[in-house]
Amino acid sequence: MTRIIAIANQKGGVAKTTTVASLGAALVEQGHRVLIVDLDPQACLTFSLGHDPEELEFSVHDVLLGRVAPGLSIITTEDGIDILPSTIDLAGAEAHLLTRTGREYVLRTALEDVAAGYDFVLLDCSPSLGVLTINALTAADEVIIPMQCETLSHRGVRQLMDTIEDVQRLCNRDLKIRGVLPTMFDSRTNLAKAVLADVKERYGLEVLEPPIAKSVRFAEAPAAGRSVLKTAKSSRGAEAYREVAINLAEIEAKNAESVR
Repeated sequence: MTRIIAIANQKGGVAKTTTVASLGAALVEQGHRVLIVDLDPQACLTFSLGHDPEELEFSVHDVLLGRVAPGLSIITTEDGIDILPSTIDLAGAEAHLLTRTGREYVLRTALEDVAAGYDFVLLDCSPSLGVLTINALTAADEVIIPMQCETLSHRGVRQLMDTIEDVQRLCNRDLKIRGVLPTMFDSRTNLAKAVLADVKERYGLEVLEPPIAKSVRFAEAPAAGRSVLKTAKSSRGAEAYREVAINLAEIEAKNAESVR
């Protein structure tokens, strides 16, 4: 079984891209086959894992417009993760998709051609609730919400929850919220603890453990074109993402066993 997980939050700067790169690398370390999809026109995920968006022949933009098959656009990173990369051209794809019938299902249909070759597909959503994010939620089995434990990030969760509920009602009834992943977490502050407790109580969302602590190591990794699991493999952040990945893989094992 392939698990497709959308990493989504319309607020920018909450470590969505870092989470996709780090979880992907951690899952590869565990022996899983992983595909990550860069759905942000800024192409930060693509760049962070060692590929210059301006030098790519094909990207997810070409796939969504039906110009090429996904398999022709997928490239491999040094971390052993396969990536369906992005370029700035993706900014124009949203306007094009708005004119198409069944626009919410374009990514889901495209991934059907390649998903079976992977254990996990991780979708890095853009910081908006536009048609690209709707495509990701429609294609996904689950959603993980990275959230910086501060007031503004907390406010955005409700908006995202409303969008997820619409997608569950109209496009993807099987979509589940796996939980909130605390990022850039500072356990020394009362605010971080209070925001996390409030999200759990207010929305009934699971809080994924362990929280990802603030670290300069995350900012340093993209310059090397690698994930933090390769540039600072023994850091607290790398170890935390490994633990989150282990928990996700255990859930997958339980799901597979229940199917049998």
